[in-house]
Amino acid sequence: MNYSELYIVKELVDLVNIPSPSGFTDSIIGYLDSELKRLGFSPRRTRKGALVVEIGGRGNPIVLAAHVDTLGAMVKSLKPNGRLEITNVGGFTMNSIENENCIIHSKTGKTFSGTIQSISPSVHVFENARSLERKIANMEIRVDEELKNAEDLQKLGIEAGDFVSFDPRATVTKNGFVKSRHLDDKASVAVLLDFARRVSEGKVTCSRKTYLFFSNYEEVGHGASAAMPDDSEEIISVDMGAVGDTLRTDEYVVSICAKDSGGPYDSTVVRSLIESAKRVGADYSVDIYPFYGSDVEASLRAGYDVRFGLIGPGVEASHGYERTHYKALENTLKLIEGYVGN
Repeated sequence: MNYSELYIVKELVDLVNIPSPSGFTDSIIGYLDSELKRLGFSPRRTRKGALVVEIGGRGNPIVLAAHVDTLGAMVKSLKPNGRLEITNVGGFTMNSIENENCIIHSKTGKTFSGTIQSISPSVHVFENARSLERKIANMEIRVDEELKNAEDLQKLGIEAGDFVSFDPRATVTKNGFVKSRHLDDKASVAVLLDFARRVSEGKVTCSRKTYLFFSNYEEVGHGASAAMPDDSEEIISVDMGAVGDTLRTDEYVVSICAKDSGGPYDSTVVRSLIESAKRVGADYSVDIYPFYGSDVEASLRAGYDVRFGLIGPGVEASHGYERTHYKALENTLKLIEGYVGN
């Protein structure tokens, strides 16, 4: 099987290559808008910039929510040495972005390449190159231009508040692994696109009224806090399944979350998801994620009166250089079709 040619994998690679840190998501929302229209649907944008689309079915309305925004950074200040001080967008460890190539997106529309490094990057020069604490104050961006000082940066049009996106380094292996940044949560976005494609082609029929909701501020905590369809009765976050430590989830299954940092998920929904996974033969695990929040929790805190759950493909090394497998995408799609489809 040539995994790279499969719709779900091709879409995932395209998605991770579209820069979209929280607050900078117009391009990827536009991409999804165009693809959903090509499939025959009529998506609409919310005032906050998210995308919602009804794809079929009647009664008992459900929302499947995935987020398009990713981790990233912003320029905090122009440093006297011609480097950029940064502030993080979303939660990640500094060592996970050290030596990563990046793009600075200036407000003029121009982009500049650069590299994120510590302020003591060379073992041949700095005694503390190995011991320096990797924290945001000790990181900077080296821009790929001839620069000596902050004035040179100003001449380029770079300023505080410009967004910084990280190189995803997306790779699809011959045996079905997908390695990339931002699989959280673009793996699930690709799953929902493939589900919409299958509905549009008549391969799946929705057994209940089904909406897809693509949020754009999940990584900073308020993604799905607004603009849920008025008749929503249930919201399922389709996000990544956490992998590691004593959790049973791996990179080949769809993970069903029973509890995360926000508390337990609806037990009736969890049981129904498990029953659906068994019925359709989706390989799954049930886990508790110790340090995790989701879009549906933002909806609940905003006051939505809905049933709620969370599923997603297993993703290893989350918020770093992540990896999943085609089987996890396939099992997540299979569970969604079993849960809301005929």
